[in-house]
Amino acid sequence: MAWVFLGIAGLLEVVWAYFMKTSNGFTKPVESVVTIVAMVISFWLLSLAMKELPLGTAYAVWTGIGAAGAFAVGIFILGEAATVMRVGSVLLILAGIIGLKLASDA
Repeated sequence: MAWVFLGIAGLLEVVWAYFMKTSNGFTKPVESVVTIVAMVISFWLLSLAMKELPLGTAYAVWTGIGAAGAFAVGIFILGEAATVMRVGSVLLILAGIIGLKLASDA
């Protein structure tokens, strides 16, 4: 169950990153509230995952999901550049996430 909590926490990190961007510096109330609520739930689920998973694994996977997901949202929703170097770098992050999952005892 820890990996499910961690996956959802990572996806919520993507949600709050996107809504933080669209909140325009916390000047838009709805986007600001979504940001804060998603942050709190994401942290809570991360803490639940850390009950079973090692700190380094849980935190690295959580931030990796958030980084890769925010990268994808930036490209597909916000129209950010998808250069070879950026895509290659995100693929390395994803390889790290997969490696940590395969190396996990939990």
